[in-house]
Amino acid sequence: MFVIVSPEKIQLPPGSVLRMPASWQAYQSLCQQRGDGSIPRIKYCHEEVLLMSPLPKHGRDVSLIADVIKVLLDHIKLEYDSFTPVTMELPQESGIKPDYCFYIDNWEAVSGKERIDWQMEPLPDLVLEIDITSYSDVNDYLPYRVPEVWLFRKQLAIYQLQNSEYLLQSHSRYFSGIDLQAIILQYRQIAYERNTSAAIRQLRQTLSQQEF
Repeated sequence: MFVIVSPEKIQLPPGSVLRMPASWQAYQSLCQQRGDGSIPRIKYCHEEVLLMSPLPKHGRDVSLIADVIKVLLDHIKLEYDSFTPVTMELPQESGIKPDYCFYIDNWEAVSGKERIDWQMEPLPDLVLEIDITSYSDVNDYLPYRVPEVWLFRKQLAIYQLQNSEYLLQSHSRYFSGIDLQAIILQYRQIAYERNTSAAIRQLRQTLSQQEF
């Protein structure tokens, strides 16, 4: 399959990433051309546009790990709201679509809202990114000052914003007593050997017998 990027059509082979110089206006045009579709993923930073066509395993991992987060939040009785897909934009500076984002501390600020003003309203407390093609970069979220970013590349990396940089941490601020790395790898394996519903069902059963 050939790469095609034109005013009429965007076509990328699965798993491919295309980087090209572009203005903010060109980025906006590409987003409008794509419409409500989620493929390809598009981001804008440093006067460049990056387009990525995800592989099927990307979507599977996003769904599974987001479900794990929801189950854990329910288990420790934390209120939350979550979104996917959602496009975060700071005009002329940055545009990005997280794989999944969670409002935990600030869920009430976005409850029931159909649109979010990223310059005026609270940012997500936690963003999840699955990176298979070296498309994702934790520093994409620096302009937004997202407090915590999870980046999954075969292993889970948890980054927290400290001053003006993201630092790698051993635990999440929301799940301090939980071995997230072990949980995600264990139930990801179950999902791949059987299916996601089996993995999440077993996780719920395990948690019901434990206290953190």
